[in-house]
Amino acid sequence: MDRRSDRTPFDPATLEVVWTRLISAVDEAAAALVRTAFSTVVRESYDFSCVITDVEGRSIAQATESIPVFIGTLPRTVRHMLQAFPPETLSPGDVLITNDAWMGTGHLPDVNVAKPIFVGGRLVAFAASTAHAPDIGGRSGQNYIRDIFEEGLQIPIMKLIDRGEVDETIVAVMRANVRAADDVLGDLWAQVTALDVVERRLTVLMQEYELTDLGPLAEEIQGRSEAAMRRAIAALPNGTYRHSLTTDGALEPVRIETAVTITDDEMIIDFEGSSAQIDGAAINVPFCYSYAFTVYAAKCILSPDIPNNEGAFLPIVVKAPAGSIVNSQFPTSGGSRNQVGHFLPVGVFGALAQVVPDRVMGASGSPLWSIKQSGVTEDGRPYANLFFFNGGMGASHRRDGENCLSWPSNVSNSPVEMIERQAPMRVTRKRLREGSGGAGTHRGGLGQEIVFEILSPTPIVVTFGADRTRVAAEGVAGGAPGALGATLINGKAVDAKETYTVHRGDTVSLLTPGAGGFGPPERRAPDAVLADRLEGYAGAGE
Repeated sequence: MDRRSDRTPFDPATLEVVWTRLISAVDEAAAALVRTAFSTVVRESYDFSCVITDVEGRSIAQATESIPVFIGTLPRTVRHMLQAFPPETLSPGDVLITNDAWMGTGHLPDVNVAKPIFVGGRLVAFAASTAHAPDIGGRSGQNYIRDIFEEGLQIPIMKLIDRGEVDETIVAVMRANVRAADDVLGDLWAQVTALDVVERRLTVLMQEYELTDLGPLAEEIQGRSEAAMRRAIAALPNGTYRHSLTTDGALEPVRIETAVTITDDEMIIDFEGSSAQIDGAAINVPFCYSYAFTVYAAKCILSPDIPNNEGAFLPIVVKAPAGSIVNSQFPTSGGSRNQVGHFLPVGVFGALAQVVPDRVMGASGSPLWSIKQSGVTEDGRPYANLFFFNGGMGASHRRDGENCLSWPSNVSNSPVEMIERQAPMRVTRKRLREGSGGAGTHRGGLGQEIVFEILSPTPIVVTFGADRTRVAAEGVAGGAPGALGATLINGKAVDAKETYTVHRGDTVSLLTPGAGGFGPPERRAPDAVLADRLEGYAGAGE
């Protein structure tokens, strides 16, 4: 049953206008964040989120260009912050901060900030933001890490700004513990700027509509979204649907078992039977991240057009055994948790393909691929850069998969110009990988090949964020898998999970994976087959 009351102070037209204004407010905040950020991670790859929550930390609106998974993590982070700082301890001008892996997004590089918004002296909402820092100290970015303490700097829930006064001790500690201090802190202040934008726009909106409390509006928005989701679930046949998949893992392959149970207008997604957490590897996934990607996948299938907010996820329950790879416990590291977490939507899609095959797609060639390079300049200044590169996107029953497009995340590829400006590397080749998309009635998206030449006069430490080098992206409904990915140094294949030191003149190559196809390849339209061959797109498996 949805929580919406029978009577509402908002007629449909007014509700639509106000709801759209809220989304516009966080979209403007996101634009401000991008324009004022220092790192390419935020400025070019858009690895961030901005949201508005009600006074209880339940999401109302999310910026359009936000990372999808953060709609599930960030409101929960705000609720954790409220436990540490109840409303009576908050004042206008406060900003809270944390990067706690279990209360945040699953790993330390994601810095979360939230600002209580007061109108007329009354707490009415929170503006919140998550952004991926280019470095968080320690061994962040590496795949073999003993525990969270090696991963980097941990920031407990605390006040970054108290009644408008910045806690300079926190700032000093952050500056002393990260390699790219200017970029990290520049992004942090860009996040605070985004929160200020939300505060201003929300204040104007509430004054314009003479609102003293966002509670009724939040309840109406969340209630309508919940009702829409329940209708979508109820339209599917009751039953339990299962899917099993394997990933490259680290030290050993990882197994993900997914069971989706539909009972009337509710859905339970259970990962019982999945691999145990792995000590000594950074691919463990805290439950906050698993929950967020799981409900996101369900929403993609059930009600993709409803704007993201808390109500849409209330009919969905996610379960994962404590100590499993998808519910890892302190103090394991989740620094590279996307290398497992990005497969959870594949599990949900695989299970629900049995009942709604026309709403799912082949597996994508990501988890998101990246290269982190760090070092020390000739004058002794430490630096770090993180660049993203995407594999292909899975094909659906309607069309071919997009080339070099990230999913389930939506992080953008790093532009060549920015890479060469930020890092002592030259990009000597960047092209599509011919034939890397899985064959099918609709072809999977192609991966890409990127080759870097090292120009640095001092050694560079290189770490890859990569998977699908051993287990290919699966097709669906008879579609073929995509091509495997690969990492090379000086033309020789290397283990994508290891860390390497490279020198001037060395080359580093990334071959991102192709995506899975949809449907039997023999049913592909003849003109599409011809076009594939002419363009070099012929799918893997043809």
